[in-house]
Amino acid sequence: MIAQSMQSDEAIRSAFPGDLYDAWGDVCRRLAGAGYGDVVTDSYLNHAPELARLASPQAAIALAAIVSGLAIRAGRRAAALAPVAAITAAKHYTDAASLQEWLRLVEQVGDQAPESAAALLDQTANLVARLDARALASWVRIGLRSSNGEPERRLRFFTLEDPNARRWLLRESGEVGFLDLESRLKPYLAALWGETPPMRETPANAPEQARRRPGFDGSVLRLPAAYPGFSGSDGEKLYRAAVAHIGAHLRFSRERFPVGGLKPAQIALVSLIEDARVEQLATRELPGLRRLFTPFHAAEPSGTATAPGLFARLARALADPAYDDPDPWVQKGRRAFFEAEADWGGQQISRRIGDLLGNDLGQMRVQFDPKNYVVQPPYRDDNLGLWDFGDDDQQQSSEAEQVLSSARIREEQDDSRPPDRTETEMGDTGGRVEVIEQAHDGVLIARYPEYDYVTGREQPEWTSVKEYTPKAAANGPVARLREEHADLVARVTALIRSARVSRAERLRRQPEGEFLDMDACIEATVARRIGEAADHRIHGRYERRSRDLSVLLLLDISQSTAEKVRGSTRSVLDVERQSAALLARAMAGLGDPFAIAAFCSDKRDDVHYFRIKDFSRAYDDFVDARLDGLESGLSTRIGAAMRHAGADLARQRSYRRLLLVVTDGEPSDLDVEDRLYLVEDARKAVHHLNRFGIDTFCVGLESNAESYLGRIFGQRNAITIAAVERLTDLLPKLYLTIAR
Repeated sequence: MIAQSMQSDEAIRSAFPGDLYDAWGDVCRRLAGAGYGDVVTDSYLNHAPELARLASPQAAIALAAIVSGLAIRAGRRAAALAPVAAITAAKHYTDAASLQEWLRLVEQVGDQAPESAAALLDQTANLVARLDARALASWVRIGLRSSNGEPERRLRFFTLEDPNARRWLLRESGEVGFLDLESRLKPYLAALWGETPPMRETPANAPEQARRRPGFDGSVLRLPAAYPGFSGSDGEKLYRAAVAHIGAHLRFSRERFPVGGLKPAQIALVSLIEDARVEQLATRELPGLRRLFTPFHAAEPSGTATAPGLFARLARALADPAYDDPDPWVQKGRRAFFEAEADWGGQQISRRIGDLLGNDLGQMRVQFDPKNYVVQPPYRDDNLGLWDFGDDDQQQSSEAEQVLSSARIREEQDDSRPPDRTETEMGDTGGRVEVIEQAHDGVLIARYPEYDYVTGREQPEWTSVKEYTPKAAANGPVARLREEHADLVARVTALIRSARVSRAERLRRQPEGEFLDMDACIEATVARRIGEAADHRIHGRYERRSRDLSVLLLLDISQSTAEKVRGSTRSVLDVERQSAALLARAMAGLGDPFAIAAFCSDKRDDVHYFRIKDFSRAYDDFVDARLDGLESGLSTRIGAAMRHAGADLARQRSYRRLLLVVTDGEPSDLDVEDRLYLVEDARKAVHHLNRFGIDTFCVGLESNAESYLGRIFGQRNAITIAAVERLTDLLPKLYLTIAR
């Protein structure tokens, strides 16, 4: 038998007992006869028995079919990798259900993304060490979905070259990453030191040492994408310690040290002393920082004195007063540092003590490897920002550069981070406004998350909203509104004037009411006790006395709105424009703050947003001209548009805030094949806006929209109009109904 040529028959029979031995022989013969080559067959024959012993004979036999499928669809390399990866997975996933899920995922990727199967198998050790089977399944589904069917993008995801792949890996593993904390770290640094430098995630193409430690250079602060092994509150404390430490450098390290002819060990030691100096000065001003820094100093005396070990122990000795180290070199460094306390205000003390300890280290003949040195503890920066290499790096000693070269990152454009931008956090709406760059005819103004209902998670910064300047046109449908619908304009305006939308105000000192006015009650009691006549107006009540509503009307202008209304020469967009103008006139007459915007989309990277009228702008003929200038085109990515409109509404101080959406089609876009995907994302956007006090209502035009409008907005917050012509009359009346 083929199996017997690879391992002893006795060993194989123990792995595949009873009838399973014959089943094993059958799959081996089929695999050998399929013509996949010796590499594939030998890999399976060598590793399947071990898999049978680790997991089960059934799992090992089932693996043969997966190997065969991979050989056909993904190639021989992927097929040969599968048995090896299966052993790794079985060692981590010790329960049968988890291993079965892993096998199913490998088969799924082989079927749906064959070009990425080998990459997934290459990453097995990393993935199974960080993700349980359920989280791995979620990560794989994200990779298959987020690529939009493009093989190159899928491959970048599964090789972890795509920054989104790494971000999702962090989220699924439960590790705290920079992106999770970015919005909290910026105000934290500002509160501590009054510093607000731009923060960036360390690029994925940076050297490994640079990806493991924070750094600062010029005006930019870099932080690792994650600290492996630190999760939850520990991970957040580590990021806060890193930010606080760099803030101390920004405050107290006022000049860069010239590299000159220093050796790598001296550079590392001067940096270490400078780290300790700025932390001591920082804890003088902010004593609580000591409780943040000290727990991360975990170095202990060890039998073998290595340079990295001694450096970590010295760092702890200078930071932790309770730590006692027996090594004479560490004791000398601690004594020299604290005896010079009076000189801590100047940086030269770091240079003097660092040079002294570096010379002693050389006499001790302790070897220092600058290429593999990583600063300890992990919150401390890579020291790049402390040193001046001069105008020409090539003139410096190549040896001296090695200790810092691993941390040097070229300022190259990289897909892992956006261009420099001015940011404004939008906590109320879950988005981030980012004025970034001029993009084609529009300005890339914001990135928002998008919800994937399959994985049950939001993909951060997944959609890009670009604001385009609306065109202005004359003699369009809006300009003809007065002539064609003069009676309707007057009737609707009169109707809206009778509406009552207001904030409930508390009226005190009433003769009767809904509650007791405690101040009035106390005054009445005091008056009675001193013999004066008491005021009997001791009640209070609530009354709505003024209108207090802000409205944003959001119009869908996708390509489908160019179609003619049944039985008319007008398009759906013509009706939308006239209806919007009529409603705008009525609201302007009432004095309600309102805005008008329109949207369409060209895949997730280009959601078009047109500001027809902002809340701060008066309604005038120019707004009408902008409505007339709208043109139909592209697709309907409604979730991103609603999030962006919600960001505007969130800034309004009104008692009620209403987002009124008019659309004629189901959410769709060119890069989305799953019909439910954008529906569920829009539904998620509505729920988020509702949580922050923004009401939403949708009017669907001339479509079988009940199935998705009710799902997105709720049955009570959506209406479908079969005759689009009715919108002109119905929209203002509808506004009155939902705005009461």
